[in-house]
Amino acid sequence: MLKNTIILLSLLIVMPFQLAFAAPDFALIKIQAKLSDDTYLDANTLEKRLQEQDQILVHQSLIPLSQVSYFLSRANGVQTIAIRGTANLENAMLDLDLELKSDTILDIKLHQGFGSGAKAVYEDIKPFLVKNQPIQLTGHSLGGAIAVILAMYLQKDGYPVKQVITFGQPKVTNITGANKFDDLPLIRVVTLNDIVPLVPPISPMQIRDLDIFWHMGEEVILLGSKEFTQTNGVKSMLRATKFTTSIPSDKNLLAHQMATYLSLIEQLQASPKEIPYKTDISLFGYSFD
Repeated sequence: MLKNTIILLSLLIVMPFQLAFAAPDFALIKIQAKLSDDTYLDANTLEKRLQEQDQILVHQSLIPLSQVSYFLSRANGVQTIAIRGTANLENAMLDLDLELKSDTILDIKLHQGFGSGAKAVYEDIKPFLVKNQPIQLTGHSLGGAIAVILAMYLQKDGYPVKQVITFGQPKVTNITGANKFDDLPLIRVVTLNDIVPLVPPISPMQIRDLDIFWHMGEEVILLGSKEFTQTNGVKSMLRATKFTTSIPSDKNLLAHQMATYLSLIEQLQASPKEIPYKTDISLFGYSFD
């Protein structure tokens, strides 16, 4: 209990409080969710499906070593990079490569597995990008994590990153990295019972140096019944502490599936209702809400 109290006090000192949010554009989120779902299609089906969504397939690739799969499409002068989530053993090895390792290009620490995956995609996709055309990035799970880091590389190299929308995305960097890229236009869409966005969990060794994994961007939590809530920063981190008291179940696996995300997003296309986010956590009589 004392250790948790020290953690919370330290974080309150170094981190800003939750900021005000703009209303989510659930029509845009639906478009990006469908594109994220399309990444799981075979090559023969993908081009036809994209045409149905008024997207032109520019390039599709499977990175040999990591087996990361992605495609680049274009519509209305906007380029979209969509990256597939975990689909095989090689992808799972990226997920499990948890060490925070310094990235010399971005000058921050990154989840080693996601960082190596993003770097490989960046090298592969650069010849197909139009430098002055807006770029949107999306992905589910592992794909979302790689999309965020790829957006950092693109932004650093002067590409116009217009929007990043991820679904069930795990953490990719630490507090310092999140602060450095706090201007990245990132929306993280999660479901209430999906525990993947809560990982990697907080490590005692990282706590000692306040070098813990940390989410950036706005977190939109899909609640069902046409309801949603939003959070970020410290409150988003506190949500992740629930992972330590959660036992993964079939309910969590279902909550992580793209089919679940698509169903909940569809409910929010008309008259969505925002519910104020509550942590239900207090410290020395002070409520985080």
